[in-house]
Amino acid sequence: MTTDEKTKGPASYFPSIEKKYGQPIDYWLELVGSRTSMKHMEIVSWLKSEHGLGHGHANAIVAYVFATQGK
Repeated sequence: MTTDEKTKGPASYFPSIEKKYGQPIDYWLELVGSRTSMKHMEIVSWLKSEHGLGHGHANAIVAYVFATQGK
């Protein structure tokens, strides 16, 4: 990727997620990846209530994991 290209989609949130919540993005991806039996919005709600993430950040993480898992 060149310096002129910008990250798009859910991954564009990753730097701000790491900065705001103090965990590397892999931490959040693993948490969400372990919730395979839950639906998208159930996981978003769980991240918000149990881990204090904002809706946009939680949604971006779940969308990214589901996209990489082919859901």
